[in-house]
Amino acid sequence: MQNLFDLSLEELKAWFVRQGEPAFRAKQVYDYIYKGCYEVEAMKTLNASARMKLQENFTIALPRIVEKRMSKDGTVKMLLGLEDGNIIETVIMKYHYGYSVCVSCQIGCKMGCSFCASTKGGMVRNLTAGEILGQVLAAGQLVGERISHVVCMGSGEPLDNFEEVMKFLALVNAKEGLNLSHRNITVSTCGLVDKIYELADKKLQITLAISLHAVTDESRKKIMPIANKYSIHEILNSVKYYMNATGRRVTFEYALVRGSNDTEADAHALADLLRSLKTHVNLIPVNTIKEMLYLPSSDESITRFQKILLDHGVEATVRREMGSDIDAACGQLRRSYLEKI
Repeated sequence: MQNLFDLSLEELKAWFVRQGEPAFRAKQVYDYIYKGCYEVEAMKTLNASARMKLQENFTIALPRIVEKRMSKDGTVKMLLGLEDGNIIETVIMKYHYGYSVCVSCQIGCKMGCSFCASTKGGMVRNLTAGEILGQVLAAGQLVGERISHVVCMGSGEPLDNFEEVMKFLALVNAKEGLNLSHRNITVSTCGLVDKIYELADKKLQITLAISLHAVTDESRKKIMPIANKYSIHEILNSVKYYMNATGRRVTFEYALVRGSNDTEADAHALADLLRSLKTHVNLIPVNTIKEMLYLPSSDESITRFQKILLDHGVEATVRREMGSDIDAACGQLRRSYLEKI
């Protein structure tokens, strides 16, 4: 049966009409499920016929918390179980402005980036829009507060699950549901150029983040297989198109690996690539992951790298490390969990 959280209000209205019920029943159901009522029998404003039809055709399924870990910095990582038995992970981060949730868009990942634990077990399947939305709802229930920001940077490549992610963006933004502004949502990609153009044409007011992590195609190919399909030049052209189409600034993610991509020459090369774009660079000390040889850059190297970018007029910040004591990097907790069972 289909999960009600996969349906927009308009889709649910159309379904009720096909069942011979008035369209306003859909708004009644939406009010219930987005206020935490997941038992159809408790929806007393619906008549018995409408309740029976709902029960026969839909589930109201939020992911269940299988395991959760809390960091000393307040970050919470949840392992969430889906209806088919698969496991995903979601991270809740507390900031001064409220709670931000990092959601997964796929179970596993097929992009093969060498520094990411998500890809080590391969790709299982795409998540539905309702399963992505369910992570936000589960996070809000856990912390007991409204989630103010969402980042699609968990396991999987969001633009590789394009249609469901686009539907999720519509669902989470819907005023009848969570009514979360697109300006508070970030979607990350390793650089699927064709999908960046397609996303640009939708003119959404989300923030797009590009995982770059290298300054030449040759070095990028060593750590990110997608670089064999799309060059940095092609990515930058798609970013220019995106910025012109949406009026939104793009963020570049750059994971700093000790002795690999954190030299002064790398910083100067990155500045040369980006200074004309008026973008923002998010410098990320790479996570230390079991069975991988990468180590994060030293504080001195990170500070020097950032200063070079700033001196060249490229805005750059260093991402605050969060949840390192609870395997908060993408795919780490899920992988360790699956190794135990």
